[in-house]
Amino acid sequence: MAKLLFRLRHVTDEEAMEVRDLLAAHGFDTYETQAGFFRLGVDAIWLRNPHQHDAAIAALEAYQAERLERAQREHQAAVERGEAETLWKRLAAHPLQVVLVLLAVGLIAALTLLPFLGLSRA
Repeated sequence: MAKLLFRLRHVTDEEAMEVRDLLAAHGFDTYETQAGFFRLGVDAIWLRNPHQHDAAIAALEAYQAERLERAQREHQAAVERGEAETLWKRLAAHPLQVVLVLLAVGLIAALTLLPFLGLSRA
């Protein structure tokens, strides 16, 4: 019976292609499923041979650890160059978007706390 190996939902095309290449390079027998029009299925990569599951998981964990390390190095390099996005840089680049998000957060907080403020007055 096939085993779920890697969910593809919310995964970039780049990462999905790297995972496909990794699994193919190691010779794992895999296939993919799509969620379909109504999103009732699962976007995923499945392993046909359950006996390969432990080796496939180990390969994916090693890949993800390397990808995390690479992303952290890239972020650190961006911080050192002053190119990493900060709240102030985002505010300068997209002031209307930031203000609208802050207003939405304030509105949600007010609506959430409103019943409790009414209890304190009673």
